[in-house]
Amino acid sequence: MSLAEFSPCSYSRYQTLPSNLSSAPLTAFHVHAFKRGQSKLHVRRPLNITCSVAPSQVQSPATAVPVRPADAANKQECYGVFCTTYDLKAEEKTKTWKSLIRVVVSGAAGMISNHLLFKLASGEVFGQDQPIALRLLGSERSYQALEGVAMELEDSLYPLLREVSIGVNPYDVFEDAEWALLIGAKPRGPGMERAALLDINGQIFAEQGKALNAVASRSVKVIVVGNPCNTNALICLKNAPNIPAKNFHALTRLDENRAKCQLALKAGVFYDKVSNVTIWGNHSTTQVPDFLNAKINGVPVKKVINDTKWLEQEFTERVQKRGGVLIQKWGRSSAASTAVSIVDGIRSLVTPTPEGDWFSSGVYTNGNPYGIEEDIVFSMPCRSKGDGDYELVKEIVIDDFLRERIKKTEAELIAEKRCVAHLTGEGNAFCDLPGDTMLPGEQ
Repeated sequence: MSLAEFSPCSYSRYQTLPSNLSSAPLTAFHVHAFKRGQSKLHVRRPLNITCSVAPSQVQSPATAVPVRPADAANKQECYGVFCTTYDLKAEEKTKTWKSLIRVVVSGAAGMISNHLLFKLASGEVFGQDQPIALRLLGSERSYQALEGVAMELEDSLYPLLREVSIGVNPYDVFEDAEWALLIGAKPRGPGMERAALLDINGQIFAEQGKALNAVASRSVKVIVVGNPCNTNALICLKNAPNIPAKNFHALTRLDENRAKCQLALKAGVFYDKVSNVTIWGNHSTTQVPDFLNAKINGVPVKKVINDTKWLEQEFTERVQKRGGVLIQKWGRSSAASTAVSIVDGIRSLVTPTPEGDWFSSGVYTNGNPYGIEEDIVFSMPCRSKGDGDYELVKEIVIDDFLRERIKKTEAELIAEKRCVAHLTGEGNAFCDLPGDTMLPGEQ
């Protein structure tokens, strides 16, 4: 058997294939894992990986800056054709392309990612002149599924997709990342207390925050999708003190999209006529869909829909419980529409916001103009110049009804923050959650 010449590489640990497999057909993945001059097949498999951290291991971000662990190196694989070196100078089409961007997706073998990755690779998200490198983070258990995802991306022949790599160690996968889409999280199981879910998933996001702080680009933009996404985003940013807190987002765009749909249905218009919709607060059933500032065809919603009872009760409840109703109807959670909302959230940051409009995102509250408690992640109205940054919208009306609802969701997020204090470097955790408001079926 003759092998193509590959550059020497060094791996810290290997999993050696049995001798009876030495004559098995070689995939591109196997070939990439060879060390030249060795007589045995060595396929690089990360063997000593952790995706979470025990509460006792968490240090205060204020006193301990996360660093890359010594055993975190050499645990990421490029995949198949994406291991091939390409020469931009030889490709006429690339002359007008932008510089390559590196996008991390965690939970990359899950259903949401199954919809999202192909949108990213196609140019739908960042544009048809933007080449992209996808870094896919999974777990040991999902590693074969990650290979399957990479195979599908490989077979799709996206010209903009220049690199795909897979791994289970965030310290390797997150290296030089410019966008991090953190989808992977443990779903809530039967009988699981909400406080327990906050702790389990919080440990994952504490570790991922440390990894981002250690190896990602200092300007990385982070969108947290795994639930409870607001508090997970807070944990993540607290463990990444070298990255601006403003760069972290919790996904509430799906809630905004659902609110726009319900207003359009009630008004008898297509949903592109609905604008200026805000989701305030937590991604839970305390979230506040704001109809007071929303518009239909540029006219305040309350002047178009003259049904105050519907707006204050049925509209709000429909948006809050839409995910649960979908699960009852279909037997599965809203993976496709979540993927679409992630795309919408990214595009809102890389595309200038239309004049007079805004979008919703869960962002850090320090310095907010609405009187909302500082040092939490709270969904608020944002506006962007298309440079990846945003500013909070100031021309917002908040009446007594809206203020009362905002205070309720604010109280929930403050309680969640106390519940994860051991993961944010703020002392011992104390859980006094006001109620079980987790959206059913959250991923």
